[in-house]
Amino acid sequence: MRDLRIVFMGTPEFAVASLDKLIKAKKNVVGVITAPDRPAGRGRQLKQSAVKQHAVAHNIPVLQPTNLKDPHFLEELRSLNANLQVVVAFRMLPEAVWKMPQYGTFNLHASLLPAYRGAAPINWTIINGDTMTGATTFFIDEKIDTGEIIDQRELAISSTENAGSLHDRLMALGSELLLETVLNIEKGDVKTQPQPKSAQTHTAYKLTRENTKIDWTKPTDEIFNLIRGLSPYPSAWCTLKNGDREDMVKIYEVEKIDTIDTLINTPGHITIKDNEMYVTTGDGAIKIMEIQLPGKRKMMVRDLLNGYVFVKNAKLL
Repeated sequence: MRDLRIVFMGTPEFAVASLDKLIKAKKNVVGVITAPDRPAGRGRQLKQSAVKQHAVAHNIPVLQPTNLKDPHFLEELRSLNANLQVVVAFRMLPEAVWKMPQYGTFNLHASLLPAYRGAAPINWTIINGDTMTGATTFFIDEKIDTGEIIDQRELAISSTENAGSLHDRLMALGSELLLETVLNIEKGDVKTQPQPKSAQTHTAYKLTRENTKIDWTKPTDEIFNLIRGLSPYPSAWCTLKNGDREDMVKIYEVEKIDTIDTLINTPGHITIKDNEMYVTTGDGAIKIMEIQLPGKRKMMVRDLLNGYVFVKNAKLL
């Protein structure tokens, strides 16, 4: 049995579950590497990452480098004398970092690699209408998400699931897989396999203003998947044209519906009927359930309609 000294690298809430698994399993986490504190909120006060908060609460030393190639940071990292590094939702590591420990550096990724390499795998699996995803542990190499696979676990995606609920389920599944991977490395019982080169893959591109915008000329299914794949964060958006006003709105929840004959057959056209809000799509219509207008909290449409009036030719662009 190997005597592991683990450095954990991660930043957001998704990584906290994995760090917590290691702590509760009484694994020897000798240090945590996370992002620097950043200004947040209206007061722009410095906010610690979720991983830092958890590490500090458990008295684990924390390093917050701005430059992972900085000689001072590399010396601090080396002084922790770790023989295994574990990475969850962090940034790309330079070779000087990932090659440092004796037993390597492995990453937990929220997809079934080689599918959905990249920054936003949870969102894109839903946006693309997939019915299956999972988590992968793999040893890091010089490219992004291309290293040899250690282990994988599958997870079914329901037809109405959004990115928030899938995030939470993958966070739990991934933390269990990560701990199991650590236990196997501890026993010296790890057999890796190269990622298949012939597999059909999608890329989990970084989410931008351009690829999160709703195009109402698209089919209903595509719009439905985009909205749930971006809910609750960063959210799908479009422009509301209501009379002379044009405002950016965010849409969080919708329902697919059968075509209603009384709807105007122009993509983006809004119809208010029986205190419900319908929008025409490229091949039918969708019912908006939850929306956010500028300067307002997100709210259910039935609550919005209590005080907000849509003009006759209101549209979503």
